[in-house]
Amino acid sequence: MKSNSGHYKDAGVDINAGYRAVELMRASVARTRTPGVVSGLGGFGGLYMPDLTGYKQPVLVSGTDGVGTKLKLAFRMDKHDTVGIDCVAMCVNDVICCGARPLFFLDYIAVGKNVPERVAAVVSGVAEGCVQAGCALIGGETAEMPGFYPEDEYDLAGFAVGMVDAPKIIDKERVQPGDVLVGLLSSGLHSNGFSLARKVLDTGNADLRAPVAALDGVSLGEALLTPTRIYVKPMLALFEAVEVKGVAHITGGGFYENLPRCLPDGIQAAVNRASLPDPAIFRLIAERGGIPRDEMYATFNMGVGMVAVVAPEEADKAVRVLGDMGAAAFIMGEAARGDEGVVFL
Repeated sequence: MKSNSGHYKDAGVDINAGYRAVELMRASVARTRTPGVVSGLGGFGGLYMPDLTGYKQPVLVSGTDGVGTKLKLAFRMDKHDTVGIDCVAMCVNDVICCGARPLFFLDYIAVGKNVPERVAAVVSGVAEGCVQAGCALIGGETAEMPGFYPEDEYDLAGFAVGMVDAPKIIDKERVQPGDVLVGLLSSGLHSNGFSLARKVLDTGNADLRAPVAALDGVSLGEALLTPTRIYVKPMLALFEAVEVKGVAHITGGGFYENLPRCLPDGIQAAVNRASLPDPAIFRLIAERGGIPRDEMYATFNMGVGMVAVVAPEEADKAVRVLGDMGAAAFIMGEAARGDEGVVFL
């Protein structure tokens, strides 16, 4: 396909570049195809037919998010094939908190200039995230917006739709004092707190590719661009193995904002600080920025990307099931009576 819109191209929008970007991303999108996909690329809407076998009261669950200022690191590193994983992760990790299996995903990429190879690299990351989550990439949009975004920059957002049987929706009202908090390790910052992390670590002239001793020789750019861990498959296995009473995705706002969201009124999270991981990237941010520990826990995931609440007699089994699925997990505290949201012991 070719467009003759020469005047539109003179205004900064190259329709033919958009066509080429679509062709370059076809193989990536094909990787994500699942049995429910009805349509292919190029339609006005993505069609999906869910398999309702075994569902008594199917409920759709949706989540939407972006990557945030982590993209600034992708621009600086000229590395665009992992931020798509972040975009998918931020959406599907929210959907799984309700007990829902993600079905499909759509992305939105807004660019200052459509460079087909760069857009295709971004979409390859989106596709990889979808594969990790077991959902299909059924559509999206690439918008070329000259004068709105710089030519070498873009924004990336998306949304996921999942489904859960109504009786299996995660209900935080089931949480009782004494229930156990099981933490799942994060892969790093994930996609939150980057405005602060960049202010502290990336002053604009930092060498992002140089090995950093405090990071065990990993470069700053590599550490910061590590993709967000996707917890869908481990959590689905956990739902089958034990009764999960609450799930919290630890994103922006860290422990203090997110942990209370999976607890009922009158119950707080009593966290054993000694049980928590101590990743080097967070130590580096705290040391260089002179940031107090409580503020770090109010901003970053601090090595814990997700938390599941289970009965005490099922805690060890939960840790084992998650570990068998490749998600390192550990007991990090318990639910306790109180109204403080989060307390550290």
